[in-house]
Amino acid sequence: MAINSKIKYNKNCSEAIQFLNGFLFFKIMEKLVNDNKAYWIQRAKGYSEVNKEELSGIQHCTWKEFLVSEISKCFPDREPSSIKVLDVGAGPGFISIILSEAGYQVTAFDFADTMLAEAKANAGELSNQINFVQGDALNLPFEKDSFDVVFSRNLTWNLSDPARAYVQWLSVLKTGGLMLVFDANWYSYLVDEEKMQEYKTDRDNVKNSCLDDYNIGDNFEQMERIALSLPLTDKIRPKWDYEFLNSIEAGQVSVLEDVGSRLYSEKERINYNSTPLFMVRTVKGLF
Repeated sequence: MAINSKIKYNKNCSEAIQFLNGFLFFKIMEKLVNDNKAYWIQRAKGYSEVNKEELSGIQHCTWKEFLVSEISKCFPDREPSSIKVLDVGAGPGFISIILSEAGYQVTAFDFADTMLAEAKANAGELSNQINFVQGDALNLPFEKDSFDVVFSRNLTWNLSDPARAYVQWLSVLKTGGLMLVFDANWYSYLVDEEKMQEYKTDRDNVKNSCLDDYNIGDNFEQMERIALSLPLTDKIRPKWDYEFLNSIEAGQVSVLEDVGSRLYSEKERINYNSTPLFMVRTVKGLF
């Protein structure tokens, strides 16, 4: 009896510890998500200024030409007006605006109402052609197979569960549809000493070139603290993305590293030299 009681006691203790650990993990992740959301809600004005600079700069043409070319490769016989595009994490609207200009049916999706308000303002008359939807990138409010193209730029690094996000995005994408994800190893310098030295060199080069430093201002240190808790900060990308998408048999997955050399302005190249922008291109199979 004593032995059985001890076994039962140990089992109960183990279950209690597991429950407590699970609860603590949930609370930590909940705080991370809330802090992250609060940061971007208050960052909308500053981020919008960056988008306005892109809309008035060379990026307007380079991004539009590149994206139209990528979409046309996937849908060579279709008019833009027949193609539905979901811009996940649309922010102040740069991509949604240029794709709407190109004639696509665009849904701009973001969790922050402040970001969507900036996107509407930046879109001007085009705002009547864009469908603005507020929601969670990890829990999309759309039916399966709703879109021909799913697009994301500089979002996956910032997600608490990027694997879930990819599954969600693929679920609303039609079979044969195109998913384009642009991102970089943002904040990897926080966990990699070599990257830290490269990052510091970037800051020196920006200063010596008398350019605005995109890594200064808007509670940047707060974002660094958040980034340290995000799951992709210490991952090697786009290797992680490529391997994950293939592991779930998402479809035809390919990677274009340093796509920023084609899309960035000279100012952006100097700012982000140690953090090249990459593209992960997926044509959805029978997912």
